[in-house]
Amino acid sequence: MRCPSSLIVIRRFALGLLWFAIAPAYAMAAPEGRNSGICHAVSPIGAPEAVLDRLPFVCGGAPQGYQSASLWLRFDPHGTVWNGETRTLLVHNTRFDRLSVVFEYANGAVETQHVRSGAFGDHWRPGAQIAFSPNDGNARIAHITLRIDRLSSYPLLRMRLVDAGEADIETTILAALIGASLTLLLAGAIYNLSLAAGVRRQYLAWQGAWALSVFLWGAIWSQFGLLVAPGMAGTLAAQTCTGLSVLSIPIASLSVITALGAGILPRWLRGATWMFSGAVVAIGVPATLVRGPAIESIAPLLGIAVLGTLVSAMLCLVWGIRRGSVEARDLLGAWSVPSIALALTVVVDIGNSLWGGGPQILVLFASAWQTIWLSIAASRRLAKLRAERDLARAAEARASRLAERDPLTMIRNRRGFVEASEALMERAVKDGAPLALLLIDIDKFKPINDEHGHDAGDVVLCCIAARLARWEGPTCAVARLGGEEFAMMVARLSGKALTKFADHVRQEIAECDHRAAIGARQVTVSIGVAEMEDDRDFPRLYREADRALYAAKRGGRNRVCHADNLPACKPAAPDGNAGAAGSANQRVG
Repeated sequence: MRCPSSLIVIRRFALGLLWFAIAPAYAMAAPEGRNSGICHAVSPIGAPEAVLDRLPFVCGGAPQGYQSASLWLRFDPHGTVWNGETRTLLVHNTRFDRLSVVFEYANGAVETQHVRSGAFGDHWRPGAQIAFSPNDGNARIAHITLRIDRLSSYPLLRMRLVDAGEADIETTILAALIGASLTLLLAGAIYNLSLAAGVRRQYLAWQGAWALSVFLWGAIWSQFGLLVAPGMAGTLAAQTCTGLSVLSIPIASLSVITALGAGILPRWLRGATWMFSGAVVAIGVPATLVRGPAIESIAPLLGIAVLGTLVSAMLCLVWGIRRGSVEARDLLGAWSVPSIALALTVVVDIGNSLWGGGPQILVLFASAWQTIWLSIAASRRLAKLRAERDLARAAEARASRLAERDPLTMIRNRRGFVEASEALMERAVKDGAPLALLLIDIDKFKPINDEHGHDAGDVVLCCIAARLARWEGPTCAVARLGGEEFAMMVARLSGKALTKFADHVRQEIAECDHRAAIGARQVTVSIGVAEMEDDRDFPRLYREADRALYAAKRGGRNRVCHADNLPACKPAAPDGNAGAAGSANQRVG
C-alpha cells in the first residue's frame, strides 16, 4: 500500500539478482501502519474473535512480538472505506498459519472469511494472491480487519484493494501470461534435457535443470500448483519456492562453468564461483526452513551471497568472451534481459503492478525469455557443429572409398577386395554356402602397351573392369589387384557350375570391343579358380588360385584352370574358334 523502504528495495534487488526467481516471501513489500492507514494489535494465539472489540489498536510504528501470536490489522476507515462499490481485498501469500478477514458493515453486520495454510479453498488467485470479497456488495463497509496467526514477518506482508471487475480482468490476464511463461519454461527444460542426452553436452543438461527448477518455482508461486496439490497452500508453498530459488543458483553456476569448460576459466575464478554458490546453499537452507524474525536477518546475507554469485558469473562470461567462447556470448545475451528486468526493480518500485504479479512475474517472464534464447542458441550452434561433422564424415567416407578403390578403373583395389572377401567368407560360413576365388590375368598385355601406348592400355583395363563390374553384388566382389591382374570372389557356386561361370566370364571379356584404342586386336584372359575350404584361410585360397592361374598361362592362355584339377588344363583351341575353346574348358575341373 506504500512504496517499500530503501532497505526493502535493496533486499529485493539482492535476492532477485541474476535470473533467480527468489521466493514470494522475500519479494513482498511492507506496509507500515502510520503511513498506510493501518492500525495493529497483538493478541494470544488462542484468543476468540470476540476479542476484536477490546483490542488496543495502535496506528503508528511497527508491531512487535506477533510471530508466535495473532497479529490484527485494521484499515483506517478514512483511507480504505468502500463508497458503495464492490471491491476485492488481495493479500499476497507469505508465511503464516491462519488468515481471517472481518468485514464490518456500516449497518453493524459482521462477515468473516478464513483461510489457513494448506486450505485456501476458492480464495486463491494467480500470482500468489489470496482474494476476499464481501458477500453483500451493496452494503457500505466501515472497517476491514485482518487476523494473521504466526506471521513470519510483518515487513514482508503486502495487500491491496481493487475493484471487483478490475480484479477479474487482472486474474484473467495474469493467468494467461503465467501459463504462457510456464509453457515456454517447460518446453525449454524438456528440449535442453533431450538435447543434452542426444549430443552428450553437460552444460545443456544443467540449463535444462535450471529451466525445470524455475518452472516448478513458477507453478508453485503462481499457485497453479494448488490445482494438483491444494495442501501446499500458504507456508509450505512459500518455503518450497525459497528452496527452489536457492537450488537454481548452483545449477545455474554449473551451467556457466560447464559451458565454458575447464581450459577457459582460471582456477581462482572457478573457485570463487563455487564458493559463492556454496554460500547461497548454506544460507538458503535455513532461509527455507526458518519461521519468525530470523528470516529478516538471513535475507541480507543471502542477498550478499547471490550478489557474489552474480559478479563471479559475469566475470566468467567476460573471461570466456575474451577467450573467444561462443557459449559465453550466448549466455551473456540470454542474461541481458533478466539483468535489465531485475535492475528495473531497483529503479522503479514495481510493487503490485503488472496485474498484481509484481517483481516475481517480471522474473518469470525474463526466465522464460532466457530459456528460449538459450535453446535457440544451442540449436543453432549444434546445427553448425552437425553440419561440420557431416561434411567431415562425408570427406572421410570419400577418402575411405578412394582408399579401397583403384583410381584408374574405380573398382576395388587389393585392400578393398580383401575386406569385401572377408565379409563374403563370414556370410558363406554362416550360411554353409561355397565360396571361390577367381584370379584373372590379361594375356599378352605388355605388347599392347608397347605397340599402342600406355593410354591405350589404360583404355583396355577400364573396359575389362567395366565388364567385370557387371557381376558385382551381394554374392560377388570384383577388384583390380594391380597391373593387368583382376580378381573375383564368388559365393554360392562350386564344381562344374563354378567352372562354367568362370568360362562365361572369360568369353565375355574376349568379346569386349577395343577397336577405338587398339584396332581389331582381340584381348583375352586366363583365369585361375580355387574353392575355399573349411579353414577360411584367404592366403591359402589366394595361393591355390594363383597356382591355377599359372597353369592356365602355361597351358596356352585364354582358358580357365581349377586348382583341384590342374592336370586337365590342356592347350586351348585357337583364338578364332571360341566354341572349341569353350568346349575344351567345359572339361576343366
